[in-house]
Amino acid sequence: MFETEEDSTRHVLVLASGSAVRATLLREAGLRFSVDAPAVDEGSIKEEGLNKGQQVSEVALTLARAKASTGVCSHPEAYVIAADQMLEFDGRWLDKPRTVEEAGERLREFSGRSHRLVTATVLQRGPAELLAHVAYATLAVRPLSDQFIAEYLNKTGEEVCRSVGGYQLEGLGAHLFERVEGDFFTILGMALLPLLAKLREQRVLFA
Repeated sequence: MFETEEDSTRHVLVLASGSAVRATLLREAGLRFSVDAPAVDEGSIKEEGLNKGQQVSEVALTLARAKASTGVCSHPEAYVIAADQMLEFDGRWLDKPRTVEEAGERLREFSGRSHRLVTATVLQRGPAELLAHVAYATLAVRPLSDQFIAEYLNKTGEEVCRSVGGYQLEGLGAHLFERVEGDFFTILGMALLPLLAKLREQRVLFA
């Protein structure tokens, strides 16, 4: 819809992510792309970052770069989009909850407190890194009763395990919060506006 006339031959976009939310963001922005989720050892990268005393922003960007580089190896002529999001709470980095029960424990910890989402977005073509953007959002969770948490988990089910915070802000997760500070797209897992600006700069999209 918004690509240039040459998009079908010259400008190939690849999303190096298995995130359905990120794919939806790009699709609803009118982009045509393929998806190729990379095999990246995220655990090792995070462990190395912890051992080196890196900031969460550094680790998130390293993860996004690793995904982009892997995507470029398979698609050397494409514009490869990659992103990663990490959650920082009480001095800890948290991964996606493994079970619904673990998600409930996390929500009880979050109750009445704030946490921070750190989202790194990378655009790469061949060896050239065209965009490396890190954005932050702070989310204040309202006090949550055990009854509310139980009902919320009953309605969301396994979906709570698909995001690092155990919620989708664009859905039922909105009921968890009393205040949100930061860009909406950052919270969803991709710095969409800087990405679109860079694609326009590269003449992949109309300026």
